[in-house]
Amino acid sequence: MTNKSPSYFEQVYAIVRKIPPGTVSSYGRIAAMLGRPRAARAVGYALNALKDKHGDPQYANIPWHRVVNSQGRISIVNRETSRNQQAELLKAEGVQVTDRLTIDLDIYLWPGLHWLEIDDIVHGR
Repeated sequence: MTNKSPSYFEQVYAIVRKIPPGTVSSYGRIAAMLGRPRAARAVGYALNALKDKHGDPQYANIPWHRVVNSQGRISIVNRETSRNQQAELLKAEGVQVTDRLTIDLDIYLWPGLHWLEIDDIVHGR
């Protein structure tokens, strides 16, 4: 039996599912956790692709709204989703979002996963 590693998008989703309520991560930090520090844009593409999975229960609970850019600013991930919707979802979890749609990363940045947890995700364990 072969143990096939999950696709990059599936790896992104696995990490995003681990971001606790009330915290955020960045596209670049997620890419770095997956060993591809220059692939922040690919993380954004993965989250944008969730719109095509609408209605699929496997993808229903991915907290995409907890991912912001490296400056702590809300970026449009999905054209169907407004920045204000992302801000409202974060506020509902206790994250303070400024009028300029920024989050203080010194307060709300999730430290990420331990390398063993990342290894399990990358290798599909």
